[in-house]
Amino acid sequence: MRYEPIKSDLFIQNRNNFMSQMLPNSLAVFNSNDTYPIGADSTIPFQQDRNIYYLSGVDQEESILVLFPDAPNPKHREVLFLTETNPHIAVWEGEKLNEEKALQNTGIKTVYWLKDFPKVFNELMTQCGLVYMNTNEHYRADHATQTREDRFNKWLKENYPAHQVAKSNPILQRLRSIKHPLELEVMQKACTITEKGFRRILNYTKPGQWEYELEAEFMHEFLMNKSRGFSYTPIIAGGKNATVLHYIENKEQLKTGDLILIDVGAEYANYASDMTRTIPVSGKFSDRQKQIYNAVNKVKKEATNLLVPGTIWKDYHVEVGKLMTSELLDLGLLDKADVQNENPDWPAYKKYFMHGTSHNIGLDTHDYGLLNEPMKANQVFTVEPGIYLPEENMGIRLEDDVVIQQNGAPKNLMANIPIEIEEIEDLMNS
Repeated sequence: MRYEPIKSDLFIQNRNNFMSQMLPNSLAVFNSNDTYPIGADSTIPFQQDRNIYYLSGVDQEESILVLFPDAPNPKHREVLFLTETNPHIAVWEGEKLNEEKALQNTGIKTVYWLKDFPKVFNELMTQCGLVYMNTNEHYRADHATQTREDRFNKWLKENYPAHQVAKSNPILQRLRSIKHPLELEVMQKACTITEKGFRRILNYTKPGQWEYELEAEFMHEFLMNKSRGFSYTPIIAGGKNATVLHYIENKEQLKTGDLILIDVGAEYANYASDMTRTIPVSGKFSDRQKQIYNAVNKVKKEATNLLVPGTIWKDYHVEVGKLMTSELLDLGLLDKADVQNENPDWPAYKKYFMHGTSHNIGLDTHDYGLLNEPMKANQVFTVEPGIYLPEENMGIRLEDDVVIQQNGAPKNLMANIPIEIEEIEDLMNS
């Protein structure tokens, strides 16, 4: 991988935290993701399953991690199974992990080649009574594709029907929700790379360019800074395109007087960043654009200050809705009758701000999190209010990534990314 290696201390602690919550006499299994085919001999670039990466730091295909804290043989309490490397593979695909590098990257001492998995795993299964299976239970997950993990879980239940099974996901939801200081360092790096991309396009954007040209400028800057690229499919939406929440075609020409909504984030070492800024194509905001922009920015600042330990995610969104309602009333987009007669299930402000304000972020852009429990220190959330006015060909959204602190206001990982109108205009016209 092109990114700087993360200290193995992170993965060692992650495994210890996970194993401390496993039931007695149980083991857990985690598989790498598949390499998915496109057609003929082409494949989609590999991305690692986030859970095996979180627990091991292994970032290559066809890898298996087994955790068995009560194993009779101490060397089997943490085991990695890797594809056997050789000079031929090194020539055609590049160097793979061997025992020495696996220990250095992960802190795991016991490494077997993948061909030995059936025999070794069968031995381990005779010594345990319960197996933790890795499943994706994110509240927004909706995947039709069968994964390598899905196939393994099916094989496991068919071949070891007498064993009890449990889900590793509830443990991982809790652990991954709270970020380790080393994780926060990596996430800050991703945000800093995003900042570099944004500053690059501030000096580049002008009428007549195309949305995809700005996308290319971001990608250039990201790759130059050891990022794999975007954390998610970027949104570069000029004019009315910004009122389509998940506009990803990025194919239109930028017009004089329009705003352009930019929702992008650099990935670094598998960790995501998620930024949104809205800037004037011509380098200057109109008075009307400033009016809407300042309202969104005010809601973002006030919403950020609500992200403190003890806050309930659902209640937080209700409070942000009240903040946005106040701004929309001041703007004249809503009147008191709209609010008095609103549907509680779809408040009046939703006409102009129809999405949520915050989500967890980490190894996934929409990361695992404990959304039904009070917020805790070192959870990381986005803050992203917006106002969308299709009839005015305008959508404005602003978004930062913030870390909840034990005391005081959250720490903004994107504090150095320009957001105030004056700074953006100065940079675009310098």
